[in-house]
Amino acid sequence: MQINSDFRQRVVIRPSEYEFIPSPLKDVSRMMFDRAGEEVARATSIVRYQPGAGYSGHTHDGGEEIYVLSGTFSDEHGDYPAGTYLRNPPGSSHTPFSADGCTILVKLWQFAHNDLEQLTIKTQQSEWLPGQADGLSVLPLHEYNGVSTALVKWAPNTQFGGHVHPGGEEILVLEGVFNDEHGSYPAGSWIRNPRYSQHTPFTGEEGALIYVKVGYMGANLLGDKFITDS
Repeated sequence: MQINSDFRQRVVIRPSEYEFIPSPLKDVSRMMFDRAGEEVARATSIVRYQPGAGYSGHTHDGGEEIYVLSGTFSDEHGDYPAGTYLRNPPGSSHTPFSADGCTILVKLWQFAHNDLEQLTIKTQQSEWLPGQADGLSVLPLHEYNGVSTALVKWAPNTQFGGHVHPGGEEILVLEGVFNDEHGSYPAGSWIRNPRYSQHTPFTGEEGALIYVKVGYMGANLLGDKFITDS
């Protein structure tokens, strides 16, 4: 299965374009943003668990990165409410479920070689740092060999200068409306800008909260075996 697997291409998916497809497991569905491979795949998806849904125990040979968007995601290690960021490294295993239902962002097979850090961050309880421009606040989530993941709060009417992303950039808009010269992206929008792309982002009256990952395109990742060009 190949969905937006040419990482040279810019991709924008807004929530009005979502199409959730049932997974092999009952009461779990997926909106696939990008995917290279079948059930074992390098993939970025939003996954919905209906109340009481769960997976059997399994191992993530390529690692798993999760951000809980709504509800409470759980496994035998704990409960993770909305706003929790999780990293389950290659070789880790768990039995996930959701008692009351949840929606999560999931990235599979996108760990750097030798990145074995297990991580749980409850972002609602974390300290934010000043950003690189007035009106920006940043909550770093993870960094390894130039691949960085963070949450960024944009105050209303914030302007950031034009800049280039040599290693590409991926954004999921969590709240508000994010903008650049190419368009406007309401909450739920997913944007993937390729290597060496450039833009000048800003917000209007709504402000925005975004999940952003940079530097991973062209990095040496475990999932590269599934794609032909990153």
